[in-house]
Amino acid sequence: MARNEEKAQSMLNRFIALKAEEKKKPKERRPFLASECRDLAEADKWRQQIMREIGRKVAEIQNEGLGEHRLRDLNDEINKLIREKSHWERRIIELGGPNYAKHAPKMTDLEGNIVDVPNPSGRGPGYRYFGAAKKLPGVRELFEKPPELRKRRTRYDIYKRIDASYYGYRDEEDGVLARVEGLAEAKMRAEAEEEWRRVEEIRREARRGAKEVVSVGAAAREVLFEEEEDVVEEERREREEKERKDKEREFVMHVPLPDEKEIERMVVERKKMELLSKYASEGLLEEQSEAKDMLNIHR
Repeated sequence: MARNEEKAQSMLNRFIALKAEEKKKPKERRPFLASECRDLAEADKWRQQIMREIGRKVAEIQNEGLGEHRLRDLNDEINKLIREKSHWERRIIELGGPNYAKHAPKMTDLEGNIVDVPNPSGRGPGYRYFGAAKKLPGVRELFEKPPELRKRRTRYDIYKRIDASYYGYRDEEDGVLARVEGLAEAKMRAEAEEEWRRVEEIRREARRGAKEVVSVGAAAREVLFEEEEDVVEEERREREEKERKDKEREFVMHVPLPDEKEIERMVVERKKMELLSKYASEGLLEEQSEAKDMLNIHR
């Protein structure tokens, strides 16, 4: 049995394939401008062709391992095809066809939320990102929502919400507060009465105890007075003994002490002798001492 390759290379099969190609129409090329198309069916066919190309490229761009440059190129090609598709859709409307742009899918972020089409610089309006291109550096920030800034309330806004209820003027209108306060008041009143009875009982016990103490007070005062007298007498004896010992320790002087004038005279005499010994000769000092002895001067 012949193989498939041999069958394909046979003369008959090649002849049949050649005839089939001759019967086929030449492959048409999509017009460069949508305005050149005059047939609605042709315009719809070219739109479907563009949709298939977009689908293939969108499936390819889902692969994150293609690299940054390839992902950016694919994203550019998809956006180019989308712009071309929009041209054909407008041409279809001009030719009396349906409005496909009305039901076009919306763009979503990484979480699947519908977002507005970002417009980065240099890309023109309506530039979109697909698949892994949404995670490229500088693109992720386009889909991030800016943090909500809480507006600080002014003093006017704060006081605008304040009414009589804020100050408690309407607390008793519903009657709930009166019921709650009534129960609390009854409880506090019962506790106060119980405390008053307890204090009165203590006072009565104290009065009865005071009467019993009065009868014993006289004898107790006599005993206390006698003990106090003994303590005073003992303190007096200790004080006298201390004074007697202090008198015995007094210093008795047996040698007369010089007074201030005598001390001053002795100091002057010593200074005088020091000056004489410093400036006078020994012979002069001896003569002076002999003269004092002869005159009987003892100074």
